[in-house]
Amino acid sequence: MTTSTVQPDLQAFDIPWHEHLLSSALHSTRHMWRRLGQLESSVLRDRLETVKIDRPIYIAGLARSGSTILLEAIAGHPQVATHTYRDYWSIFTPIWANQATQGLRSEDASPAERAHGDGIMITPDSPEAIEEMLWMEFFDDLHDPLVSNVLDESCDNRAFEAFYQDHIHKMLLVRGANRYASKGNYNLSRLSYLLKLFPDARFVLPIRDPLTQIASLQKQHVLLSKAADKYPRSVQYLDRVGHYEFGAHRIPINAGDAATVQDVNALWDRGEDVRGWARYWAHLYGFVADQLESDSRLGEHVLVVRYEELCDDSTDVLSQIFAHCGLDDCEELIEQYATKLHRPQYYRPNFDAVDERTIEEETRAVVDRFASLTSPAASLAGC
Repeated sequence: MTTSTVQPDLQAFDIPWHEHLLSSALHSTRHMWRRLGQLESSVLRDRLETVKIDRPIYIAGLARSGSTILLEAIAGHPQVATHTYRDYWSIFTPIWANQATQGLRSEDASPAERAHGDGIMITPDSPEAIEEMLWMEFFDDLHDPLVSNVLDESCDNRAFEAFYQDHIHKMLLVRGANRYASKGNYNLSRLSYLLKLFPDARFVLPIRDPLTQIASLQKQHVLLSKAADKYPRSVQYLDRVGHYEFGAHRIPINAGDAATVQDVNALWDRGEDVRGWARYWAHLYGFVADQLESDSRLGEHVLVVRYEELCDDSTDVLSQIFAHCGLDDCEELIEQYATKLHRPQYYRPNFDAVDERTIEEETRAVVDRFASLTSPAASLAGC
């Protein structure tokens, strides 16, 4: 399989030495920062108790499903607080870090295309998936493919739950908002646990046609693998922030089926990337389908967003998303994003007939299951 594409500049993956050293220092002292975060919560307890966590919003999908643009759209709502790229350095103590850096932050940075080379323009204040750093601090096996990475309603981690809820309170205070939104690909394996923590949570799950998604996944994997060879510091940086989707340290999510995950890794090791990605796509979205079909309560809180419909019928789909999330006064925001959403134009999948049959064979059963899953958006709107 090949793709026809304009290759992005690998220079974006060249982590400067000072950032590499700071990132290394933050990672090696993360347990200390965790304790400082707990101290911050104790000192600010009276303020935190005045904040209510209301219907937190979770965007979760296998990478390259459209989750970033969904996060951008939702984060554009004035009621919504989310993490940004600059929060990498202050994830454990957001309020004290905000106080310490007030007046020092430059807010006029020129947008630049993100390292993915996919046309999404970012600044240090663009929304980003940073939250995984908190999960990794409290759960040791989240990215171990040899064990199940699923966290469900039986999970009981009191230390994490207290820290995490305090963290959301802090983010709402720092941003002056009343709703919290997070993007996390890995949260696909944690939906039941998150609903246990927040019974009024809203989940937005993007899913994409496997043929085009696998083309995009492989394109990004090749890109990050090349970047790792040229700029090895980029691998450590991505590990520390919890991005294992592509590149030198590609690790699949184990959604409770270790044998399938071992098959996926074996296929990738043999260079059978298309079949490996297709089997992984089916493994992960098959697990999600199992959850939605067996847990009607969870299903009521989930909106499945088909990527192709988001691109082709943007106004209607965005309206469904904002209604599902319980966000109002969205007309201008919907219009703004509806005009920029379209199917990718910077690359074109170029599978041969064998690749196409492989993808069809591996994913068809799960694709058919999602065709029968209905949207619950209307039932939750305004709740």
